[in-house]
Amino acid sequence: MNDIILKKLKKAFAESILEIGEFRDELTIIVRKEDIVPICQFLRDDPELSYNFLSDLCAVDYLERKPRFDVVYNLYSIQKNHRVRLKVQVDDGEAIPSVTPIWSTANWHEREVFDMFGIKFDRHPDLRRILMPEDWEGHPLRKDFPLTKEEVMFNYNYKDRPPRIVK
Repeated sequence: MNDIILKKLKKAFAESILEIGEFRDELTIIVRKEDIVPICQFLRDDPELSYNFLSDLCAVDYLERKPRFDVVYNLYSIQKNHRVRLKVQVDDGEAIPSVTPIWSTANWHEREVFDMFGIKFDRHPDLRRILMPEDWEGHPLRKDFPLTKEEVMFNYNYKDRPPRIVK
């Protein structure tokens, strides 16, 4: 199946593919961030591939590398029982296109990546924090996020009361 995917992607998006890796029969393709939406659309709509499920979307912070972040898309074809992983590299402060129009489940995945890493998604329908309080400063999964010895307790009704610090 990996050969079919690569053949089709190279034919349709030759200039968009930056790197290809395969480990234990798992295919990883690094693509240009500008082309993530048409590539995902193609992978979903092609009847031979049918990647109709975005099983996960996450990010990885490589603090010392340029570009700093990888945004990782794990796709699954329910009909073909096959997976593929796409990666997009993005630098601090850059935005990437949202894949929410292709898979509605991307809505919450992209919000989580925004909340935890600060990566923005262009044309996202509702890009706001999903895990941290609205007034939280910073993005906790970044490698440069300051660590403290204080434990922060969150109140479910945080708009009325600020978080309290437990010593």
